[in-house]
Amino acid sequence: MLSIAATASLLFAAVGAQTFQRLGGCPTLGCILPPDQTDFLAGQLFDIRLEVHSPVNGSEANGGVPDPNFSFTIEKVGGKPQSASSFFKVNEPALERWNFTWYEDLFARDAFKPSVVRVTAKAYRRVALYEAGEYTATLTYNNGTKTVASWLVRDLATVRKAKNIVLFIGDGMTTNMITAARLIAHKQVNGRYKTRLQMDKFPVLGHQMTHSLDSFITDSANSATALYTGHKSSVNALGVYADSSKNPFDDPKIETIAEIFQRLTGGGVGIVSTAFIADATPGALTAHTRDRGQYGQVVDSFLNGITNYTWTNWTGPDVLFGGGAEQFIPGPSSYLGKDYYDAFAKKGYNVVQNKASLLATANNTKTLGIFSISNMAKWLDRNVYTANLVGNKDAPDGSGGSAVDQPGLKEMTIKAIDILQNRHSQNGWFLMSEAASIDKQMHTLDYDRALGELLELDDTIKATVGHLAALGETKETLVLVTADHGHGFDVMGSVDTKYLAAQSTDRTKRSAIGTYFNSGLSQYTNPNSEKGPGSNASSRDNNSLTYTEGTFFPANWDPRYTLFSALGADPDRRENYQVHKSGPRRPAVNITGFPADDYFVNYKDAVSGFIVNGTLPTDADQGVHSLTDVPVFASGPCQELFGGVYNNIDIFYGLADCFGLARAK
Repeated sequence: MLSIAATASLLFAAVGAQTFQRLGGCPTLGCILPPDQTDFLAGQLFDIRLEVHSPVNGSEANGGVPDPNFSFTIEKVGGKPQSASSFFKVNEPALERWNFTWYEDLFARDAFKPSVVRVTAKAYRRVALYEAGEYTATLTYNNGTKTVASWLVRDLATVRKAKNIVLFIGDGMTTNMITAARLIAHKQVNGRYKTRLQMDKFPVLGHQMTHSLDSFITDSANSATALYTGHKSSVNALGVYADSSKNPFDDPKIETIAEIFQRLTGGGVGIVSTAFIADATPGALTAHTRDRGQYGQVVDSFLNGITNYTWTNWTGPDVLFGGGAEQFIPGPSSYLGKDYYDAFAKKGYNVVQNKASLLATANNTKTLGIFSISNMAKWLDRNVYTANLVGNKDAPDGSGGSAVDQPGLKEMTIKAIDILQNRHSQNGWFLMSEAASIDKQMHTLDYDRALGELLELDDTIKATVGHLAALGETKETLVLVTADHGHGFDVMGSVDTKYLAAQSTDRTKRSAIGTYFNSGLSQYTNPNSEKGPGSNASSRDNNSLTYTEGTFFPANWDPRYTLFSALGADPDRRENYQVHKSGPRRPAVNITGFPADDYFVNYKDAVSGFIVNGTLPTDADQGVHSLTDVPVFASGPCQELFGGVYNNIDIFYGLADCFGLARAK
């Protein structure tokens, strides 16, 4: 039985490490990265970081002199321990030293009393484990104290089952959002849908858990790392385990699915996103840094791979489509001020900057397509409220004009497939296509735009399935649809927006919300007629909104009766539950005279609505991610690998298994 003192010590450690942590994955003063309970693909390249911490002050203080003579061994279970340099047949790395600080809890932060930690460290670079089975890694320091990590190299077949893989990522997409999108775009008769989403038609459904290495709420960086490498990491980290050094580029790396696939097969790689292309989800395929905000270096990694350490020989993707021209135009936002349009062109890329040139460009050449400054325009603005495309000064050539001819996710994805198939019809290809602004619009509580992005994703999936069939590639292509994390979004009823606007107080406006029986039926699939009890005089511009047969989007984005929807965590805001016609929403703003990180209800937003108090700290101007598991839809070779409930890292191992990427030597 533990003594009272020991129990109290453990309790303090658990509580003290909650908000802040000395180093993720390292609960003791001896750190092994990759940490305990890590899985590997046989033959996957990775780095090892060892750290010995010696706190100068705080609850863990031990004198501030870290052990420089620590040792590190590895053994396959059942074998004999060997020094890491002997095991991997590499030279012993040099000893490194640095200091860092951290706050043990919120009280220490408020009192500006950081704990100082001195560190000795080593890094073994570009090593691999080839034999399946369990391994024990042991760090010995401070006169015999040990940190032990159990590692597992998964026993995966080396036989390739799919020639191609399309991985769709609906950033932030949850089952609740999919349910809401289905409701507003597909007609029902007496509670039964007459049509279904393309995702609904996939034969295999799974759910993946999104927890990160050291927090149960994840961000898009470490969740993408899990999906692409099979390793969990920390918030903001791309393709690395975050260490405690000051350098954001020396953290221990893990090889990604794109790097492994290109290295082993010479196959094609395509990266498509509606975000700025250096954002976390596309960036994590090639970048290796614990700071996702190193956008210029992320763009350089797309073209040149990792150059500060010996790493996978990367020759660039065949296709790179998205926004984010500010990282390509020479200037303060590009890496070292370089012109990356020119850098890509000099390496043989066609460069396109609008929808017309994208559709016209050849399919036999590597292609860079950058279509806007920052994130690309949303489906709702490109197709319904098109006046919002004008006056944004977001032209990708840096001219200060407007990017009014932007492609959608569907056009970019189909073109990417054509290029990949033309260039790699024999050795196959891997394509990641991200609907990024499901997440971005959920963050700003702009639910209409978020659901429009989700419906665009489903339309893209449908077009992809049809295009693969036309190419004769269906039987050789795995199509996988998933998300990287979720938001606490749901629909609880409907809102009579006409009645809400007619009320004079916040409390009476809430009477416009209908729940249970009074929620009624979706009005989004009915063209607005300006007549009868369902009319809404503000939606005349939507009367003639139509789409081609078999394309499922709302016929009316501004009905009288809308969705009563919300996030579980949000800032102060005003809600009138109507579409934001003038452009993407901004629910909270800073007010002159208050601290710059203090946000209040945006007085220009949803002016006919009522104020809703937020639940987040007052320095938050938008919503945040949630704990929820996210769905996985699979169709094609290896689809059976993706049913059930599992961890996000298992997506990587399923992809690697399907491609036959494990290597025993």
